[in-house]
Amino acid sequence: MIISRTPHRISFFGGGTDYPSWYFEHGGKVLGAAIDKYCYITCRELPPFFKHKHRFAYSKVETVNSVEEIQHPSVKEIFKYLNIKKGLEIHHDGDIPARSGMGSSSSFTVGLLKTLYAFDGKIISKEDIFKTAIDIEQNLIKENVGSQDQVWAACGGLNTIEFLQNGEIIVEPIIMKENLLRSFEKKFMLFFTGISRYASEIAGDKIQNIPKKKEELFKMMELVDEAYKILTSGKDNFTDFGELLNETWLLKKKLSNKITNNEIDDMYEMAIKNGAVGGKLLGAGGGGFVLFYVEPENRERVKEALKGYLHVPFRFDFSGSEIIVYKPSYQNNNGNNNK
Repeated sequence: MIISRTPHRISFFGGGTDYPSWYFEHGGKVLGAAIDKYCYITCRELPPFFKHKHRFAYSKVETVNSVEEIQHPSVKEIFKYLNIKKGLEIHHDGDIPARSGMGSSSSFTVGLLKTLYAFDGKIISKEDIFKTAIDIEQNLIKENVGSQDQVWAACGGLNTIEFLQNGEIIVEPIIMKENLLRSFEKKFMLFFTGISRYASEIAGDKIQNIPKKKEELFKMMELVDEAYKILTSGKDNFTDFGELLNETWLLKKKLSNKITNNEIDDMYEMAIKNGAVGGKLLGAGGGGFVLFYVEPENRERVKEALKGYLHVPFRFDFSGSEIIVYKPSYQNNNGNNNK
């Protein structure tokens, strides 16, 4: 049995510039962090006593006899990509609901790849796993997804990620003293709107608008460098970071009329009135989680003002996708248990 644990992420700045249709022409850059909310995937060889060959348990349960019967798009394409032959049982458990703007689909893809490579007795590098996940999601599943979520899931950390025009992806950890990092980490409050949505549909609208939104996207990229300077200044004062979040939220809302709605706008305004410096909706938009920058003395006011929404405390994750249980099967002595 193999169990993997893969983090979700929060994106602070630069979202939208990680779509290939943008960065292959202009380059892209984002700043964000993986957090200690995880996607867990359990995999074992299915005993040969059942009428089905594979069993998958996520928000629904699938029992199939061939790869072509698989309904879950990521599972199907990964099984085809890795040419899985042996009967497997796979369970997914998540700390965060699907379709909520925290990179859950990419965490699943990265986690499943990590798990199946481990099941076959193989190690895959962080770079190879995020490149493979990007290829599967964008080119095989043909989802309207960017290229940052897969990197956070694979690498973890508080980083900038640069997307070069030649397709190369550069991950640079943000170096801060431990006390400043922990101080910065405590400045945020995360709330769940209770609204789930299909990110691919909203992202598709944003992608169509890219040629008309160059000014906004270039400015969103500039904010990455401004935020980086704040974090690496060596000062225990991050209020300007919170104000930049407000600025990037105003820009993000211009990318598509599907990004926000009246409830999200009211929620945001209520938090600002009660002491939040700034914030933004995470992910493609339309629902999911809203992140706020809040100084410690205002946390209770903001929490009370948004008491109708679920507050989700978090810390940063620096491990990325990892195998937390590894108990390989020894039934097949040739060392190839998976294919």
